Amino acid sequence: MAGESDYGAFTEKFIIQPSSSPDQELPLKGLTFAVKDIFDMVGYVTGFGNPDWARTHSAATTTAPAVLAVLSGGATCMGRTVMDEMAYSINGENKHYGTPKNICSPDRLPGGSSSGSAVAVGGMLVDFSLGELCLYYKLVVFIFLLHKLDQKVSFVTGTDTGGSVRVPASYCGILGFRPSHGVVSTTGVIPLAQSLDTVGWFARDADILNRVGRVLLQLPEVEPMKPTHITIAEDCFQLLSIPSHRVTSVLVKSVEKLFGGHIVKYACLGDYVKDNVPTLKHFKGERLEDQEYNVAPLAALSSAYRRLERYEFKNNHGGWVSTVKPDLGPGISERVWEAVRSTDENIDVCHSVKTELRAALTALLGDHGILAIPTVPGLPPKLQSEPSTLETFRFRAFSLLSIAGMSSFCQVSIPLGTYDNLAVSVSLLAKHGSDGFLLNLVETLYGTLKEQTDIAQELSY
Repeated sequence: MAGESDYGAFTEKFIIQPSSSPDQELPLKGLTFAVKDIFDMVGYVTGFGNPDWARTHSAATTTAPAVLAVLSGGATCMGRTVMDEMAYSINGENKHYGTPKNICSPDRLPGGSSSGSAVAVGGMLVDFSLGELCLYYKLVVFIFLLHKLDQKVSFVTGTDTGGSVRVPASYCGILGFRPSHGVVSTTGVIPLAQSLDTVGWFARDADILNRVGRVLLQLPEVEPMKPTHITIAEDCFQLLSIPSHRVTSVLVKSVEKLFGGHIVKYACLGDYVKDNVPTLKHFKGERLEDQEYNVAPLAALSSAYRRLERYEFKNNHGGWVSTVKPDLGPGISERVWEAVRSTDENIDVCHSVKTELRAALTALLGDHGILAIPTVPGLPPKLQSEPSTLETFRFRAFSLLSIAGMSSFCQVSIPLGTYDNLAVSVSLLAKHGSDGFLLNLVETLYGTLKEQTDIAQELSY
């Protein structure tokens, strides 16, 4: 179990060093990282956030290509991190291994399911982190107990299906990147829902985020391209529980300063999706009686997302759950058993929604356009919140989170300081396959966004 000294972020601490020569110049040389306990590691049992899973599975015999890529890039692994059980939550809680401490807001949830990964980066224990990665190196591997060494983590890897990187990044005030679906290998990662699963990563600054991305995506160094337009989804920002201008003004002023105000556009995303994704008529968004907290077409999109996720989760893990009857925490237990007992049919319509949404958003953005939305609809929920409160927040959040999930677009969550001493963020999306463009744009924008964030916070006092 994770300890207080590491904010509860780790399930296991060790060091795995790359076998490259210390004199060799590599893109991630000198950086440290951690990995989510969903990635296979040769010789280790992948725990999937649950002791019953660990008890009933053997040690891994292969290693995820994503982790090998990061090690080959020169980074050093510092251990494995806590996650929500079976990756089936965005809260960041784990009844067995504890809830990692949100360094930005200690009385708030850290977000999940890659909770430990986000906390390891936010707490400056590592430089970056990955969500679903397994760790092994073919040549020389040195493993030591982390507490004997004075090294910090630069980045962390994680997985993002429904928001497992984006949500904790937002709650913990760090950068989180969900790549385009299928562009980073998920081999060696326990699946949640293969049609939606991605391997994402966290970092504290845009340079490291970009460097890690170029290694994982195998991208060459290219000159950043100016976006043709940045579209603000006004109806999505109206879902925020804080004043929307606190987020949009920082982004707009930064874009105006760097690229000119003429590239800023505004749109009602819900209406656009309704008009261009006709298959959504088969889905009824949940809790639409509370219109203040819903954009109806996006709530319907969320319903399509959850049906597909539930169906694929059952196919992947229904047999194990029914046989083992694992001890699962509150909220997750109900969600898992709902999936296992579901009789969802006509899943083809979910894939039709995905196809239509991807085409519609590609037409909206073009090759170098950006869509701006809130990462989540409000501030991080309090620890030990009522289950009904968390479920309401989850329903609202998935109206936003399912946009990238169902379109397969890449998305980055960018911190914008705090509001009422709680982390605030904005998300930028680009079309499928434009990951390098988006990473470069974040690095270009980041310094100006921090300047404008400081100004906004000074004006609020």
